[in-house]
Amino acid sequence: MRHDVEFDSHGTKCAAWFYVPERDGPCPTIVMAPGLGCIKEMRMDAFAERFCDAGFACLVFDYRHFGASGGEPRQILSIRRQLQDWKAAVAYSRNLSRVDAQNIVLWGFSLSGGHVLAIAAQDPRISAVISLTPHVSGLASLRAERLKTVVRLTMHGLYDSVRGMLGRSPHYVLSTAREGEIGLLNAPGESEDYLGLVPQGMAFDRRVTARFALAIGLYSPGRDLPELAMPTLVQIALNDLTTPAEPVIEACEGAPSTTLFRYQGAHLHPHMEPLFSEIIRDQLEFLKQHVRAQAI
Repeated sequence: MRHDVEFDSHGTKCAAWFYVPERDGPCPTIVMAPGLGCIKEMRMDAFAERFCDAGFACLVFDYRHFGASGGEPRQILSIRRQLQDWKAAVAYSRNLSRVDAQNIVLWGFSLSGGHVLAIAAQDPRISAVISLTPHVSGLASLRAERLKTVVRLTMHGLYDSVRGMLGRSPHYVLSTAREGEIGLLNAPGESEDYLGLVPQGMAFDRRVTARFALAIGLYSPGRDLPELAMPTLVQIALNDLTTPAEPVIEACEGAPSTTLFRYQGAHLHPHMEPLFSEIIRDQLEFLKQHVRAQAI
């Protein structure tokens, strides 16, 4: 049902899981990647298994520099490189023998929830998009943080960027921060929810390169939503303090191909019960209406 595979992205190995349903012939396929600083072991399998049970193949990959994928130095968080990895993953999927190359779906959450919007805007062959608690607006992300935190992260980002230009080792901050720590995700309870997704006993590197703090404010993939012609499902958590709901709602306005679902909960609650069951039910219904009927 699940196979370990790998594909090339700009000369570096990306590690992935390939799920294949128990049915004959090419399958509609969902390409999936985790959120900011996350790895595929952080509950991505829970979603992929449900999709596979419903008749979809799934390719779940780690970005370069993270998890089981290659890339040195480790933990480089780069929007440009991650978008390159998405393109490589889609191209790899289309060449797999069990994949229906005309029925590729993109699935992402948080930062990758923004990436899937950007990639779909560049690839009209994508059949559908699922974007869960997505990053849509760089300005909104900055506004969600306290000014003091933004200033501190900017200073760390500048320091890391200078080190990079000088060919020195990266300077890191944490992907998610507890009280008194320096990190990118700082909402109350976020660290506990985030680290709760890591399998018990698994070693997990919580660092990310600080230079990302200089890039996130300029990245607003929500602007692409009105241009998407393929069916797009956007799911938001109304108590989300990391990717606030209101900018996502605004981004969905005037996007005729987008369906917006609202849920009670915080940023990472869709990965946990009881909300997980509701989220995956609505994703499967969306796929049944817009993709599965075309291919199965």
